[in-house]
Amino acid sequence: MLWGSKIPKLQHRDSKGQSTEVEVIAGKLMQHVAPPPPPDSWAADPANEVAIFNMKLDANAVFTLPKASEGINRVLYFYTGTQISLAGKPIEKYHSIVVNAAVDLEIINGAEEAKILVLQGRPIKEIVIQYVPFVMNTKEEIHQAFEDFHATQFGGWPWKSADQVHDRGEARFARHADGTFEQGA
Repeated sequence: MLWGSKIPKLQHRDSKGQSTEVEVIAGKLMQHVAPPPPPDSWAADPANEVAIFNMKLDANAVFTLPKASEGINRVLYFYTGTQISLAGKPIEKYHSIVVNAAVDLEIINGAEEAKILVLQGRPIKEIVIQYVPFVMNTKEEIHQAFEDFHATQFGGWPWKSADQVHDRGEARFARHADGTFEQGA
């Protein structure tokens, strides 16, 4: 479970005093390391350089996103603000941009606060087949997923009613598949 209080935040001031805050949700950025991913996931292998960063840049802020290794994919999703500049090219909001992760990337923000989601990682290089909500590697696996869903609703709903809610006065919590119980702040 990712609790907001446990996600590291990089704070950066550029040469003009403008601030950039980066939430390191997955992976590593400079000395900031996200909480560990599930042990059997693609992200658990540091060689795959899986990262999720949520960036907030002050108006006119400048931030350099450090390079990753060769062969790593990196996509930026510019979702709040008016305009940013990447490698001298203006980018309007509501755009996704595939960038070369093997070079440092200078991001220059425009006149309003900007928010950018960064996703990166080494490609898995496996066949991917999607049908409705299911994503698998073969048609047979997709068929089996449908059969499993129709038979058990993936194990069924563990509560007494379909509209189960928890008492607002209780603290946040997560009950993991292995039975571990975790309570948040």
